[in-house]
Amino acid sequence: MKHAAAVIATKPHVESPKSGIDHATRKDISGALGDILSSAYSLLVKTHVHHWNIVGPLFQQLHTMLEEQYETLFKSTDLYAERIRALGFPAPIPHVSVEQEARTMSAEQIVDDLLGDHETCVRAMRDTAIEAEGMGDIVTHDLLVAQMAWHEKTLWMLRAVVAKA
Repeated sequence: MKHAAAVIATKPHVESPKSGIDHATRKDISGALGDILSSAYSLLVKTHVHHWNIVGPLFQQLHTMLEEQYETLFKSTDLYAERIRALGFPAPIPHVSVEQEARTMSAEQIVDDLLGDHETCVRAMRDTAIEAEGMGDIVTHDLLVAQMAWHEKTLWMLRAVVAKA
């Protein structure tokens, strides 16, 4: 029984994987990924709130689109957290911030709101991907490039919704 108690008492801690990336680099990249994780998690929650509260003639299309987006965002947050763990650090607790106004926005305001957050995510991912590649972390680079491609496609689709005739 003592052995079982010791096993279940194990906690996440900083590890030192011998993957060819030094500790300082892994720490820097993990910190940047933690910031991306927080931004993506906030976007996930906001997208879900907007999904619940969308109204208007485009309800069905936007409701379905936002559902697909928050499901993808949930999967991506898991990828960021798992990459942080693979780099040897405990995954951070994301800082989630969703304004109260998110519950009462028009469809156009919702799309504009999400556009801004997706653009913020893409900029942070691009900077971190370039930094990671320069530091020899091609795994993080490739992860972020794939996620940026999804965000950029999402931006295109959201912009198409609010395009003026």
